[in-house]
Amino acid sequence: MGRTSKTKEKLINSAIELISTRSYNSVGVQEICEHAGVKKGSFYHFFPSKRDLTLAALDYMWGFFREKILEPTFNIDLPLQERFHKFIDTSYKYHSLTKESIGCMLGCHVGNLAVELSTQDEVIREKIEHIFKEWAEYCERLIGKAIASGELPVDIDSLATAQAILAYIEGLLLLGKSYNDPSLIKRLGVGVVQLAIKRNGSESHKLTEK
Repeated sequence: MGRTSKTKEKLINSAIELISTRSYNSVGVQEICEHAGVKKGSFYHFFPSKRDLTLAALDYMWGFFREKILEPTFNIDLPLQERFHKFIDTSYKYHSLTKESIGCMLGCHVGNLAVELSTQDEVIREKIEHIFKEWAEYCERLIGKAIASGELPVDIDSLATAQAILAYIEGLLLLGKSYNDPSLIKRLGVGVVQLAIKRNGSESHKLTEK
């Protein structure tokens, strides 16, 4: 059982690495197997197709992001503003380490696949949509807590705000990837906070200066 799980994990990790540094359409099953050190027959034991492997890889990437970045930064007892600052700082450190390791910033794995495949593969598009909805729900719950504590006004549209935050983060990661510069996350990430919190003129000025 352990060996079987190891083989499947190797295939998923190889798919993530190859697709993230190149593209879905430029990577074939044979190359994934060779990169993973796995026989092609073993691939088809676990996955009927490259699409099925990609769906598993998306689940894996979302689980990693949720466990390593979202949970430690969103589920802590801090004011809303500080939670988002912690999220931005954690994201910056993760993408900086990735660049140091492989020489480039990869951006959001899920977002990259959304750009490439959303008009080509409906099954993968639906999986990506589901992941983004779950991510928005994290933001929406956080906003709900901030409303309850008085940090945000009661008349705020929590879903629209959550989706705006998600859109900003995805755009920020795309920009960072385009410039190959993780520091953009730290420098422009303040906009996430500005989208999320109730502020007056002086607070806005302080945030911009950070």
